[in-house]
Amino acid sequence: MQASDLSHPAAAPASGDALRPWHRAIRAQFFVLGGAMGAWGAQVPAVKQQYALDEQSLSVALLAAAGGAVLCLLTAGALVARFGVRRCVLVAGMLMCAALVGVLLSSHYGVLLSLMLLLGAASALFDVSINSDGNHLEEQARRKVMSGLHAMFSLGGMIGALAAAGLHRAGLPAPAQLAGSALLLVPLLLWAAARMSSIRSDSEESPAPIAWPRGVLLWMGLLTALCMVAEGSMYDWSALFVQQERHTDAATGALGFAAFSAAMAIGRLFGDRVRERLSSTALLRLSGAVAALGMALALTVAAPWAALLGFMLVGLGLANVVPVLFAAAAQVPGVAAAHGVAAVSSVGYLGFMVGPPLIGALARWSSLTTALWAVALFAVLMAAAARAVLTRAR
Repeated sequence: MQASDLSHPAAAPASGDALRPWHRAIRAQFFVLGGAMGAWGAQVPAVKQQYALDEQSLSVALLAAAGGAVLCLLTAGALVARFGVRRCVLVAGMLMCAALVGVLLSSHYGVLLSLMLLLGAASALFDVSINSDGNHLEEQARRKVMSGLHAMFSLGGMIGALAAAGLHRAGLPAPAQLAGSALLLVPLLLWAAARMSSIRSDSEESPAPIAWPRGVLLWMGLLTALCMVAEGSMYDWSALFVQQERHTDAATGALGFAAFSAAMAIGRLFGDRVRERLSSTALLRLSGAVAALGMALALTVAAPWAALLGFMLVGLGLANVVPVLFAAAAQVPGVAAAHGVAAVSSVGYLGFMVGPPLIGALARWSSLTTALWAVALFAVLMAAAARAVLTRAR
């Protein structure tokens, strides 16, 4: 790897002091991504209402985002290697915010599908870019920082959802809420992008144009997918579950996602310390068990407080799964960090994006409560498969 802009302080850090601006910039970008996803997740009921969708039609829209994400992830590693993190973050971040601004400004289903495709692709490239930069920071710092970075993603999601809950109570229309939230993220995005690394690969070392997940990366991707089915379902269905299945208002519904994100943020804030003390296998097994228990509580006790507490346990359980697996993917010998993250992400995001539409299809066949039992099932499968997959990764 070489820096395309050696004058940038993040490109060739020499000390802890030199690392701090870079570290703050990456943390800010994780917050931006979380804030965008939190603002989106809290407005899924509004999208369903504005476009007059049933669960199946909403699932198709979510599947469009899945398609955009997976298609982009196959080439994201090569894009980061060729153009550098900073450029990819700028372009992807601006497109992601633009898609969010437009989602509730139309009532035509075709427009929604197009914007969801763009949202999925842009957020996927943004995610790979900041994760690869975070891995490079971890290598330079010679200490674990990935869980702390992902904590900022969860913190952004929590704040985005809490803001939506407050704005709902204040009577601000949903389109203004979502567009305003997206536009407020732009200054932070631009500030942080200017302070990120511009490191890219030499042409001789550049990864293949398409990052097909193979071997150990495929197995790690499948484990990531099991986790991200649950996480994606929380993003897209938690607010609707609390509002529709527990008969609450939109503001209380938004708190369902906020509770999940808050617990995930707390789990990730302490995650790097936990990773120092527990083996990866033990951590993933414990994570799956806690997430399954939380989902079972939310689905079996017919009270809003149980749903909020259950979603908190789901967030706490899933908090450190993706940071652990993404960090491992970025350190596979002989594989560029961005390529490894992109390859694992392409499978993981298949769970993140395809999981929610699957929940929607099951909900149409039965009920949303019944469909969300799939989240508990996938959490259990993740815990059961952890040892076999991580053994292959060694």
